Formats: sequence, C-alpha cells, structure tokens
Amino acid sequence: MSTLTNVFAAHKDATGTIYAGATNLAGFQMLSGGTAGEIVFRDGGSGGTVLLKLNIPANTNNPVSTLIPGNGIRFTTDIHVTLPTSAAVTIFCG
Repeated sequence: MSTLTNVFAAHKDATGTIYAGATNLAGFQMLSGGTAGEIVFRDGGSGGTVLLKLNIPANTNNPVSTLIPGNGIRFTTDIHVTLPTSAAVTIFCG
C-alpha cells in the first residue's frame, strides 16, 4: 500500500465544489450544525457520480472524523459536496 503525498485540506459550509481537479479523498471531518441529513460527495459537479454518501445526526456537539483506507476514494474531475443546512465539512486530499 502506498501513502498519499502532498496532502492538503479544504473546508466548505455550503453545498458546492470543495475542490476543483482530480484528487484522492483521504479523509474528512463533518459537523451537522444541528440539522440531520445526508452529506453527499460527487465526482463531476452537482449532477455527477455519487462516490460517497453519509447520514449525519442533528447533534451539534460531536464532529465525525473518518480516514479512508488505502489511497482513499479517487475523484477524476472534482469533489462536489451536498450539505444539509448549517452543516460543514473539512476534507483531506492528496
């Protein structure tokens, strides 16, 4: 198993493209902001292929952090994220 290099972080607190370009999603931290719902990561913009979908609770006090095994999930175009109202996410890519 190889290790990602040139790892960087990006943050988003509203639906939209969080990173423009090809990259591997290696991990993320999300916070619901009090609104339960889904966080959806797509490759190719708002109508792109769903590569990861997560349910988040309405709990505002506990961020959820996840590392993705191996080289992460490959996004070939960009990373677009759909967020519930008041939610936020920080991604780690390389």
